[in-house]
Amino acid sequence: MHAQTLAWSLGKQKAPLVLKNAKLVNVLSGEIYTTDIAVAGESIIGLGEYAGEQEIDVEGRYVYPGLIDGHFHLESSMVSPAEFAAAVLPRGTTTVIADPHEIANVWGTDGIDYFMAATEGLPLKVFFTLPSCVPATDLEDAGAKLEAEDLRPYLKHPRVLGLGELMNVPGVLMGDENVWAKIEAIRQAGKLIDGHAPGFSGKELNAYRLAGVTSDHECISQEEARERLRLGIQLMLREGSATKNLLDLLPAVNSFNAINCSLVTDDRHPEDLLHEGHLDHLLRLLVANKIDPITALQMATINTARYFRLHNYGAIAPGFQADLVVADDLHSFKPYAVFSSGKMVASAGKLLSPISNQKRYQLPRKFQMQPLTPEQLKIQAG
Repeated sequence: MHAQTLAWSLGKQKAPLVLKNAKLVNVLSGEIYTTDIAVAGESIIGLGEYAGEQEIDVEGRYVYPGLIDGHFHLESSMVSPAEFAAAVLPRGTTTVIADPHEIANVWGTDGIDYFMAATEGLPLKVFFTLPSCVPATDLEDAGAKLEAEDLRPYLKHPRVLGLGELMNVPGVLMGDENVWAKIEAIRQAGKLIDGHAPGFSGKELNAYRLAGVTSDHECISQEEARERLRLGIQLMLREGSATKNLLDLLPAVNSFNAINCSLVTDDRHPEDLLHEGHLDHLLRLLVANKIDPITALQMATINTARYFRLHNYGAIAPGFQADLVVADDLHSFKPYAVFSSGKMVASAGKLLSPISNQKRYQLPRKFQMQPLTPEQLKIQAG
């Protein structure tokens, strides 16, 4: 197998697939130049001049890496994971990092298991951070309660990248045993901890960072954004359906610190996915506000991949996943074609074949209500 792959990469034999005459957006070097892109299986095997068993002439169109959403709640899309994949793949998103804390607040580990089963084998790569706050607060009723021991079995799963947004900042700062048990479990597994700390600054933010939190998508001002960047906290610029902070945070981003910035949607409702799009919408906003297109694409690809230690994602170079977007320009970011793991999955904004997930996972009923009668709706007066 190695000999065959090397023969393709060295150009001694025709590669299985070659995109000819691509205007490559190289997010590693910050350049745009014309080259062929050779692909074998799920991986890119070479850049330069190649011949292929199958050749697709992209006729000088731009080719950039598949987009990566660094923080997203699938539940907010209000559709199944397969339907969500069908909505975002034609727009260039090929990878998302999902936090299932909303479904876990209703179904606990059953909800996590459902999402993991329902996303397995999709052309959209779905990774997970584990819910850190179930229930969201002890002052509410919830369908489940997840402790460190409930999360521990998931830590060996290859698609679990860390602990999701650690909302209980007071619990972190006051040394709450349950909160710190989760932090220690994640640390022992060598995983990441995502943050959620709006309004916190100064020594409190220092201590939060010291606990191991390395990102925050909840910044609402450029001052908060700058402080997080200064402390080595990945700045996740959010533009979702419920909360929109991207343009407020942009003044804090410059050519030196942009490498530590990522794009996230957090939540995206169906009507917004349909009419505005997904990460492609965020890219359009950045470029319209004078952010260089290559910098914008880095924030939607390689920066996020590096933060989450997805070492073979987010760029177009030998050994990287063959997740590719072909587009006519770098201002509309409207895909001409989308490749996921080396296969063309969308063209001209349309899926090439329906998406389905063969694994079935039946969620238990958590809320059951007997039929209402008119008598139950009567209110006694006087």
